[in-house]
Amino acid sequence: MLRKKTNGAPRRSPRTSILSEVASKSVDRRTFLRGSGLAVGGLAAIGATGGTVAPATAQSAATQAVETVKSVCTHCSVGCTVVAEVYNGVWVGQEPGWDSPFNLGGHCAKGAAVREHAHGERRLKYPMKKENGEWKRISWEQAINEIGDGMMNIREESGPDSVYWLGSAKHNNEQAYLFRKFAAYWGTNNVDHQARICHSTTVAGVANTWGYGAMTNSYNDIHNSQAIFVIGGNPAEAHPVSLLHLLKAKEENNAPLIVCDPRFTRTAAHADEYVRFRPGTDVALVWGILWHIFENGWEDKEFIRTRVWGMDQIREEVKRWNPEEVERVTGAPGEQLRRVAHTLVNNRPGTVIWCMGGTQHTTGNNNTRAYCVLQLALGNMGTEGGGTNIFRGHDNVQGATDLGVLSHTLPGYYGLAEGAWAHWARVWDEDLDWLKGQFATAPGDDGNEQNLMNLIGIPVSRWIDGVMEDSENTDNPNPVRAMVLWGHAPNSQTRGKEMKTAMEKLDMLVVIDPYPTVSAVLHDRTDGCYLLPACTQFETRGSVTASNRSLQWRDKVVDPLFESLPDHVIIAKFANKFGFADRLFRNIEMEDPETPNIEDVTREFNRGLWTIGYTGQSPERIKLHMENQHTFDRTTLKAVGGPADGDYYGLPWPCWGTAEMKHPGTPNLYDMSKKVSEGGLTFRARFGVERDGDNLLAEGVFSKGSEIEDGYPEFTMQMLMDLGWDSDLTAEERAAIDAVAGPKTNWKTDLSGGIQRVAIKHECAPFGNAKARAVVWTFPDPVPIHREPLYTNRRDLVADYPTYEDRKFYRLPTMYASIQEQDFSNEYPIILTSGRLVEYEGGGDESRSNPWLAELQQDMFVEINRRDANDLGIRDGEQVWVEGAEGAKVKVMAMVTERVGAGVAFMPFHFGGHFEGEDLRSKYPEGADPYVLGESTNTAQTYGYDSVTQMQETKCTLCKISAA
Repeated sequence: MLRKKTNGAPRRSPRTSILSEVASKSVDRRTFLRGSGLAVGGLAAIGATGGTVAPATAQSAATQAVETVKSVCTHCSVGCTVVAEVYNGVWVGQEPGWDSPFNLGGHCAKGAAVREHAHGERRLKYPMKKENGEWKRISWEQAINEIGDGMMNIREESGPDSVYWLGSAKHNNEQAYLFRKFAAYWGTNNVDHQARICHSTTVAGVANTWGYGAMTNSYNDIHNSQAIFVIGGNPAEAHPVSLLHLLKAKEENNAPLIVCDPRFTRTAAHADEYVRFRPGTDVALVWGILWHIFENGWEDKEFIRTRVWGMDQIREEVKRWNPEEVERVTGAPGEQLRRVAHTLVNNRPGTVIWCMGGTQHTTGNNNTRAYCVLQLALGNMGTEGGGTNIFRGHDNVQGATDLGVLSHTLPGYYGLAEGAWAHWARVWDEDLDWLKGQFATAPGDDGNEQNLMNLIGIPVSRWIDGVMEDSENTDNPNPVRAMVLWGHAPNSQTRGKEMKTAMEKLDMLVVIDPYPTVSAVLHDRTDGCYLLPACTQFETRGSVTASNRSLQWRDKVVDPLFESLPDHVIIAKFANKFGFADRLFRNIEMEDPETPNIEDVTREFNRGLWTIGYTGQSPERIKLHMENQHTFDRTTLKAVGGPADGDYYGLPWPCWGTAEMKHPGTPNLYDMSKKVSEGGLTFRARFGVERDGDNLLAEGVFSKGSEIEDGYPEFTMQMLMDLGWDSDLTAEERAAIDAVAGPKTNWKTDLSGGIQRVAIKHECAPFGNAKARAVVWTFPDPVPIHREPLYTNRRDLVADYPTYEDRKFYRLPTMYASIQEQDFSNEYPIILTSGRLVEYEGGGDESRSNPWLAELQQDMFVEINRRDANDLGIRDGEQVWVEGAEGAKVKVMAMVTERVGAGVAFMPFHFGGHFEGEDLRSKYPEGADPYVLGESTNTAQTYGYDSVTQMQETKCTLCKISAA
């Protein structure tokens, strides 16, 4: 992982950057290029900036060698390898990882500039607090003591649920796991992270269809696709390197690329068929495609018969969606959708790709399930080149989700029931009663006291309501009084104006991040606000899970810069302050009193994450893969020879059993053409064995080599005994099983892994062999249906396709019908949607603080169709007001374009630092303001939350636009 690079002249330490000269103003292209852009190479550049060239000698090359360190880019979920060049402890250069099967030497703009993320001059350099309206530098000791004392006072007065611990998809797996464990030891389920507002509806919809809520195949497997269907995604900008894999299939397989999007994106520019449709009508569009498939008998009937439950109920709903009705609702012509259907049918297997364009809706779970049903109808699941390739956003949003940084579950999606807590208490060697005592109790619906450890917490999408909603209307005992935003950009969330009010109402606001984020300036607080500098992921080590479920290992590139600290060290500081560090780190070696050993943390979650197979990826195995990337096939991801021979790159989960079992990982979920021991799988039997008298298990189909040649339920000790396979258990395994629940112990709670090992010995999937379910009877809409957005300008459709009734879940009342019954369309006639830019990521704080990226995109803007612009008297490049239907407004530059259709406007969501026309630069700590500031689209975005997960709706609200 570390090697000496001695065949080149050492690089000089970076000179003082031009960035200090432009800290208080926007980046000017000429000044930027004159002062900093030329530093990247060339004698003329060095001369122009007054530098000198040091002659290289053999002696200096030998004594001042450059080390190279492998890491993983932090800017999206593709998982591109970055090879950092380190000289004398300073990161002086970088190269893309040519051996990586993911990026194959490719980088996007963000990846190519990622060195600046660590070495950036705009970082938060030391702990700070706001005192009498001024930022004041303080020590770590003072910060932890003051914050800790304040939180303990809040806990004493209002209970542990009045402190909200908001985690991050920017943490590595080990830090994410410790964060969720830390929240449990504090005693709250008011813990969450970015997945709530990007792919929670994917996880819920997909997991409830066939078992696991994750990308089923991989970027690389798209090489095998015969057709590519992208809906609500823009890989060309959001995941640029992923587009290389799509284009490979397009060019080598002649695979047609179909892009369905309300906006003509850079991805759509590559499409063979572009379908423009009205935002918020995904289900209607998919059912319109499926109408043609069913009408012509093009579905895979045998696949449906043997591996799918509930398709008949889908057929009944799809019958409603004839071409005329689909065009009325979506705007997409019926003839075009027939052509799309015909293309998908004639080019199988095809893959379906989606991102946040499909998830961020009040009906997001309906959308994701409809995409899945389309693939089930076509028989495109469980096969190379097929599947649902769900592109995640942040670099470890998959891992942080898997590790349970969520308000509704523990690590591994175990949930919050008594058995789930008992399992993790065993993993932690913790007294379950002590853990229960850390949580508050409150009256339940039946009037009896309930322990809140079993009650789903407030989601991050609604934390502002946790602060401002009357406690009598919530299941939270008291309002949220302290908010910890740990690696989270608040401008990535909707209802920005209300968020400002909530921030000001808090007793305490704590921001932990390498950059101060918009959290430092959105509010008008004069005190009670702390900024703590976390280091970047390049200043620590640990594993990170790419979108395809592969784990990779980051080595530390440089020591933490300035006074920043790794997130796991900050967790340890708080644990020490709160008095439970000895319990939290009971089974984890401490390198010093505040530094848990990362590899030991990996081993601890290996010990407990049986559900999703995070048990076989020991630190040693993950590191071995990183060291031998060149041995893995670029399409199958399988190692051909070498020390990892037969493994799939990154041991994509589930990697069953213990590390000693040497399971190779699972490249494509639900692929029955492979043995389970070699990475094959069936659909998961997590919904029972029958429903209304119908069989829910697979009908006469099974994975290769299975000794049970039919469907079967999930494995328990009792099932092993019934099969006579319990004799395969070792004495140690049997003792571990007896210690849990004897015959009732199942594959998810057996800490020995014996049940999994024996099931796989007989080539059976530990989680059973069932049918995927096209109908989810536990959801508000068992069959996915179209419902009009809360803020819709199609009032003619509200009666036919109404939203939900108002309801209460996730501890909070949630409005639906009470909003939709109001007509906002006359005053706010334009549909407002949002999305990504290639230059920036997430809330944009770190990428807008990067001079190389800031130079590329300096203005926040709104895309408006030429017809709308002309009708409103707006010209390209002018400043305009965009006002959301709840009255909040933003001042941005108009971009007049045909990318959006008439009646639709688009804004990117990476900007912050302006608020309703006011420039907030002066409110940042000195020297820590991003180079580029701008309005946040989410200031103008409105209320709206998914009916299952509380995902925010950002893709189909209403606005009005006027000249500024």
